[in-house]
Amino acid sequence: QVQLVESGGGLVQAGGSLRLSCAASGRTFSDYHMGWFRQAPGKEREFVATINWSGTVTSYSESAKGRFTISRDNSKYTVSLQMNSLKPEDTAVYYCATRRPPAGYEFWGQGTQVTVSS
Repeated sequence: QVQLVESGGGLVQAGGSLRLSCAASGRTFSDYHMGWFRQAPGKEREFVATINWSGTVTSYSESAKGRFTISRDNSKYTVSLQMNSLKPEDTAVYYCATRRPPAGYEFWGQGTQVTVSS
């Protein structure tokens, strides 16, 4: 079982930046694809970004493309999400998760709150 802990959330003004981090336990971290998701009050959880096991292939939601960057450091068992040009609609709890294709996302962190003010 993989244990995940997110950090780096907080309050920022619109147009500002924030960097989220997810720390994972276990020596098999590099076997997993990693993803970031978010959930705002009253809304369903939605996909934000994903990165493959080696960090060579990434994918983003339409809202995140051009503003967010996902990266990973397998030697440190971490995955990060750099968020720039933040908008109020980015306000949500952000979660990291693991996946081993062809299976879906299986393990999730506790989430970290991101609030963007106007």
